Amino acid sequence: MTAPDVVHEPALAELIDRAWALVVPGQRRLLGIAGPPGAGKSTLAEAICEGLGPETAALVPMDGFHRSNAELVRIGLRDRKGAPETFDAAGYAAMLARVRASFGEPVLVPAFDRDADAVVPDAIDVPAGVPLIVAEGNYLLLDEGPWADVRALLDDAWYLRADASRVPRLIARHVAHGKPPDAAREWVLRSDEANTARIAPSEARADLVIDGLPRA
Repeated sequence: MTAPDVVHEPALAELIDRAWALVVPGQRRLLGIAGPPGAGKSTLAEAICEGLGPETAALVPMDGFHRSNAELVRIGLRDRKGAPETFDAAGYAAMLARVRASFGEPVLVPAFDRDADAVVPDAIDVPAGVPLIVAEGNYLLLDEGPWADVRALLDDAWYLRADASRVPRLIARHVAHGKPPDAAREWVLRSDEANTARIAPSEARADLVIDGLPRA
């Protein structure tokens, strides 16, 4: 496997240009953006889609494939929600394959409501004819179990490394969605940091490693 290119705090415009280069009229291609929790993947993916415009790019996040809280309680993983095994990885890979093959028809995919801590079925409409799908999530490059099927579906894969502000951002995000500050900090240092350690080696499977948040 060829080592990924590494860019340090690139301008957002450079990344939008790279995404534009993936667009082929009459075809559907997939760009994947992976990285640890709180790295800024969602913000970058949204900025790429905004830069390309709704007729060119659509966003399909991984978070719509969280397993339900009831199922996590049943299998004993409620306190590890967000770990790779707490997602329907096979379902996510199958959805990406369907979206990739469905250029001529719309596809409905689920989203995740952080306030409700629950999946919302059919919340995202991927329109027919949109040539670039931006897939975003922690585990897109993970080489284990059903996650390993995702990489082959991506025409270009980016890995966004964490910067020094990632942990405070994560704690603030958990607080904003209802956790007390002490509980939020405990969750980040125990669960999110464990997930970060599992994700880190997967950057070797990327085409591009982005070291630091892009500049506006």
